[in-house]
Amino acid sequence: MIMYHGQTVTLVTPGVRPAGAATGDQKRIMTPGRAIAAGADYLVVGRPITEAADPKAAADAIQAEIARALG
Repeated sequence: MIMYHGQTVTLVTPGVRPAGAATGDQKRIMTPGRAIAAGADYLVVGRPITEAADPKAAADAIQAEIARALG
């Protein structure tokens, strides 16, 4: 999803799933690292965290992947 704010473009990327996560009903998915590399400003991550056995660990792993992608 692209959002325009005056002269600024913000890229919001839904369907973000860590590598190896179930795709569920999503047809197009992207890992957090690939989304960041592709220029995403915001990632939409839901079920990979809320449905995880340990949601905090899942969120921490996703944050770590984002940090690596931002280098």
